[in-house]
Amino acid sequence: MTVAEVPSRERVEVAVGILLRGDDAFLLGSRPAGKPYAGYWEFPGGKVEPGETVEQALRRELQEELGVDVQQIERWQVSEHDYPHALVRLHWCKVRSWQGEFEMREGQAVSWQTFPLTVAPVLPGSYPVLDLLAQERGTTFERG
Repeated sequence: MTVAEVPSRERVEVAVGILLRGDDAFLLGSRPAGKPYAGYWEFPGGKVEPGETVEQALRRELQEELGVDVQQIERWQVSEHDYPHALVRLHWCKVRSWQGEFEMREGQAVSWQTFPLTVAPVLPGSYPVLDLLAQERGTTFERG
């Protein structure tokens, strides 16, 4: 099949939250059973629904997944990753303020992380952002 014959794939827009504590630790969660890449660690977030902004989608997703209400969202980076199950455009947002206690509403585990990470494996679409976060902290992200 030539490149011209390869069917184009629609991109799925995804809002992703990098929840940051005062000590610069960031929250990762495990993907629940039944989802692609179950057991991999990722930043929380999800699909942007029709008519939603990235910020609206992230607020909704963090409420649905973790039971927290986001106070302030800082759009930071956009990246794309081509997974076997989906081509995703990831809208990375830093979140430094939220209200509520974490409730793992999808049965996921969560872990506050710094570098080097103590959880693995990490979802491959997160690698570029983990590289950037590590650079901000004067270190490197070691891929497991």
